[in-house]
Amino acid sequence: MIFLLGLLCSIWGEPVRGFNFTEDLRFNFTEDLRQLTVGNSSVYIATEENLYQLSHDLTLIYSLTQRGILKSGDQPDKEEFYRDPMKKAWNTTFRVNVLLPFVKNDTLISCGVTGNKLCGFCEVLDLENINKLVYSEHIQVGPQRSSSGSVSFLVDVKKNSGQTETYILTAIKNHRDKTEEDRCGTDLKTINLHNTNQNQSGEIFSWSDQSGDKPGIQTEADVDFVDGFQINSTVYLFSNVASGGETNKVRLIWLQAETSKSDTLKSLRGATLSSSGGEGSRLLASSVVPGGQQVLWSGVFSVDEGGENTELLLFDISPDLSREMNKDPDFYTSVNKPNNPSVRLLNPKVVLLKQNLMSSVLAVRLNNWMVFFIGTADGQLIKLSVDRKYQPSCPQILLRTSGDNKVFPKLQLDPVDQKHLYVPFKNQVQRVPVSNCRTYQNVKDCLSAQDPFCVWCVSEKSCSFKDDCRGSERLSIPDESKQEIVSHRFLKDSTGEMKIIIQSHLTIEKKVQSNFTCDFSTTSTQLCKKQEPKPQYPQCTCILNDPFPPDELDVTIKIKLGSTDLIEQLKMINCSSIHGQPSFHLCQRCIRAGCGWRQNSCSWASDAVSDDGVCANIEFGMNFSEPEIFSVSPSVVSFYGRNQAVLSGRNLRDVTRVRIKTDLDCDPKESPVWNNSGFSLLFHLPEVETTGVVKVCVLLPDESCHGNVEVVYLSSPVCTNIVPSSSWRSGNRRVSLTGTHLDLVEGIAHSHTTQEVVFTTNSSCQPNSFQTLVYETPAAENGRSSSSAVFLKVANRSLECPEKMTYYPDPEFTSFTAVSTGQKSLIFIQKKADDLEMALAELSVWGIKDEKQYPCIVKSKENGDKTETIICEIQGSQNDDFTHVKINYGKETINLQILSLFHKVLLILRLVLIPCVVAELFELYLLRMSLSELNDK
Repeated sequence: MIFLLGLLCSIWGEPVRGFNFTEDLRFNFTEDLRQLTVGNSSVYIATEENLYQLSHDLTLIYSLTQRGILKSGDQPDKEEFYRDPMKKAWNTTFRVNVLLPFVKNDTLISCGVTGNKLCGFCEVLDLENINKLVYSEHIQVGPQRSSSGSVSFLVDVKKNSGQTETYILTAIKNHRDKTEEDRCGTDLKTINLHNTNQNQSGEIFSWSDQSGDKPGIQTEADVDFVDGFQINSTVYLFSNVASGGETNKVRLIWLQAETSKSDTLKSLRGATLSSSGGEGSRLLASSVVPGGQQVLWSGVFSVDEGGENTELLLFDISPDLSREMNKDPDFYTSVNKPNNPSVRLLNPKVVLLKQNLMSSVLAVRLNNWMVFFIGTADGQLIKLSVDRKYQPSCPQILLRTSGDNKVFPKLQLDPVDQKHLYVPFKNQVQRVPVSNCRTYQNVKDCLSAQDPFCVWCVSEKSCSFKDDCRGSERLSIPDESKQEIVSHRFLKDSTGEMKIIIQSHLTIEKKVQSNFTCDFSTTSTQLCKKQEPKPQYPQCTCILNDPFPPDELDVTIKIKLGSTDLIEQLKMINCSSIHGQPSFHLCQRCIRAGCGWRQNSCSWASDAVSDDGVCANIEFGMNFSEPEIFSVSPSVVSFYGRNQAVLSGRNLRDVTRVRIKTDLDCDPKESPVWNNSGFSLLFHLPEVETTGVVKVCVLLPDESCHGNVEVVYLSSPVCTNIVPSSSWRSGNRRVSLTGTHLDLVEGIAHSHTTQEVVFTTNSSCQPNSFQTLVYETPAAENGRSSSSAVFLKVANRSLECPEKMTYYPDPEFTSFTAVSTGQKSLIFIQKKADDLEMALAELSVWGIKDEKQYPCIVKSKENGDKTETIICEIQGSQNDDFTHVKINYGKETINLQILSLFHKVLLILRLVLIPCVVAELFELYLLRMSLSELNDK
């Protein structure tokens, strides 16, 4: 079984510096990604054909081929794997399904399969240099086929002696409808524990216990594992389970990693996770929230069969140790499955985000904030900050790719600086900062971003990460999400005095709190007659001079926080001037102005409510006919939006604007309307940061918004190829442009002209697949040869295609001749050779005789160094006395005269003599062979 055991022996591979490294910190590879893992000093990537070791900034250090040769081993029916450094004689590939940095042992464990039988193979490599092999063995650890649906990680089991042993836990995908038999004779269970070193009982990679038994957890159900990890002595495993024809359910397993392998596996307890999708929901990705008294865990669930509608849920998964062990409806360690045991149901604490196509998640904790990094199947990386009351702030886009590049499920945090993520794609890994603090240029922008990673560094006068601001005062956001870092309230106290109260929502050091002042000013009058009580962080109060200004007044407030000045502008308004029929929208306008709501009116009164939650239950009585929305066309657009969208409905006459908002109601956008007929209107669907579903409603003059129609924002169109990529100068060559999301394209443009290009979409194209647009090229400018950039027009954007259109001179047809052959006539058209590579279908030909046209079907083309001959056929014609031919390409028509008699004879001789010459040469060859045989005799 063991064929190689050497201490740090060198295997094939050389250090390489700077390969595929670019300024935006990404590493590209041509093969598909299989595994990604991050250690304290290196990043390790296993693809279909190579294993890479990179620095944390994604500079390649070592690469190792996974191609090699299987040779017969010492034991019957055993084969041994040897790498082929030249990749010439290889007959197999080592496909890695398990890749684990074993940091305390300074090794990298790599396990997978080789050969057509998919038999197991494992290597232990030096963690600092993957070209140094520590140990290898043909043994099955992890799945035999794809690693999708299986998980593996290191588990520490504390023995009774107090010693800790580290094992590899493998949870292997199980499907009852397996069509391929196991030809390698493995007897692994669904969940197993493997040794990690030779000193453990049974030696390295063995899954036997000290007794010699091979303990494991098994199942009869269809199981796809999604994630697993260990916190203290508890192991957590998450899976999708379908058993007995039932719909999918999401299962959680707890194990207590204590005493031995057998005791650890027998400590099995389980629960079922509930989501809003009910039965049939699937878990797509997961991440534990580190730290905290509760064990909080986040999961991306698909709530429909297609997997497009996804939601991010937060659960408390603290283990329930009161339940009986090894009594689970789906998983068991004994020979006999437990009979209908009960199972605990866990409900989510909160739905954090609803967003289409979420595919991965990673959670981190910063003080009392949780931050979730969410990858999507259409190539976005979203950051969502959640406060201690589980209130999410507005999502931020950290990364947006073109072409629907799916973010793979395992996002990973840099374990050293903890300021960067490793984002895996099919053929690429990117290193992305967790925050862009430096992009905020002033204190207000820095803190208004509500980013827990960012603080305002007073001495540097810059926005930065907290640990980058040392020995300086720092301003940061509090533990609760606030829409504003400074808020205000107008009120009248019991003495009749009018006040402005300013409240700061920041976290600052105590020495800064003692140096807190506010200065109120206007351009015309002295606003405050006094500040009382004296400013005390976080509040200051201005008692207004009499009389109160009759009109709205612009007020500037300069807040001093230590040596930092914070400038706020607000509009002071007489609260009683906000009046009208009570409505939700009038109430919101009142609260947002800094007033309070009392007895169905806007008020200065100190007992008036200043929380906009009071507005929720107000009945709306309006002076307008309530608008209804029937449809928005188009209802699917790219994140660049769409110009001149059409909204249809009724009672639209009083509509002033269209509002577009997300589920979290973050940054709602509004568009003016025009061409309003009362039944339809035009508006622009604005550009948005992220893909997903938005809600559309229409605004009336009283700011009320009506209707709730969905519009879907997708990734931007991407063009990948143009065929053919050349055109003749006169234009109108029919070309096909392929790419994704081309159904969202509004127009095609060429850089050399403003001429509008008409195109059609391939009727067979489907969303999320490659599509084709067909159009005719515009003419070249001034008839000159040139290259022209091709752009896709999407809303107000022009997206350049990677391939340019090259213009060549129009094809030059020089002459033709006609030859009669039985019941048909052949026409041979001479054309100068060029770079256009004209297809036969691009030509239409007619023979002309006695002013009558005969269609000539183009059959073939012969290419020469300087000329090309196009051959077409006229059926039912026995004559060769055609005087002209008419040739059409694009929108050009060429008329050619017939060849002279001399040229016609030459062409006939060419067609007749070529077979004769070939026959004569063959006869000479046979004669020469006969003479050679006679001479030999």
